[in-house]
Amino acid sequence: MQTFIKWTCLSLLMLFSGTAVLAQDPEEIEVRTEEITPEEESEAPVDGVVRKEIMGERRVLPYQPVRESDIMWEKYIWRIVDVREKMNLPFVYPEDPFFKILSDAASKGDLPVYATDNDKFTKRMSTDDVLSMLSKTDTVVTFDPETYEEKIKIVHNDINWEDVKRYRLKEVWFFDKETSTMQVRILGIAPLIDVKDNDGNFRFERPMFWVYYPQARELMAQHRVFAAGGNTNATVSWEDYMEMRFFASFIYKESNVYDRRLENYLQGVDLLMQSDKIKNDLFNREHDLWQY
Repeated sequence: MQTFIKWTCLSLLMLFSGTAVLAQDPEEIEVRTEEITPEEESEAPVDGVVRKEIMGERRVLPYQPVRESDIMWEKYIWRIVDVREKMNLPFVYPEDPFFKILSDAASKGDLPVYATDNDKFTKRMSTDDVLSMLSKTDTVVTFDPETYEEKIKIVHNDINWEDVKRYRLKEVWFFDKETSTMQVRILGIAPLIDVKDNDGNFRFERPMFWVYYPQARELMAQHRVFAAGGNTNATVSWEDYMEMRFFASFIYKESNVYDRRLENYLQGVDLLMQSDKIKNDLFNREHDLWQY
């Protein structure tokens, strides 16, 4: 009998203790929110065979210097890179999307970005301007569940990397007579975002900011690109990816006396054919500069 009473009391004690824990205010429960220190990160389990640190230590080689007098011919080209094309899917790799790499560095002030008033990189944007662009502030009307009073709540909606479906690229093609080669260098990258009306209908597409590519090469060299074939050990960085031109794109503008885009005077199939014609002219230019 005494044993039965003892076990009954013990069971009731455990029941009330558990109820007290469950009834505890969630706000009073202490939750650790500190960031993981480098020491703790080094002690974390390795997700793979070895801890991969090569990409974080990579550096880029500077461009070969070119004298102005050696540039025999030069032309500016503007392109569109659509991340929905199969060849451009690495841009939207969920674990490390390209837009997130640029936006995180820009919001921390590690990567200078420039306003889209023009594409000559003349006006640098402040960190506050970048943060306000990447996060929109909206007001939402809510009701108190107890008093049914109307309340206005301010919410911050961050731009999702999935909303960026296209990029603009500005590049310069030139013939260096010192090396007798046609060369191309990317000058800028601008993510494009859709602008919609209050009903959610598409209105137009606008660039968010310009990234001066030569200033971003060091950052891009430290981020891995998801390689074709699924080889997760491939050490192909974003700097390699852009320099080797593994992306698919189409030309929407070339330097011209009217400073206009192809879409301003061509439509449909004619626009695509003119884009291909400009691309072919660039590849044929080097051959035309030689004499036989």
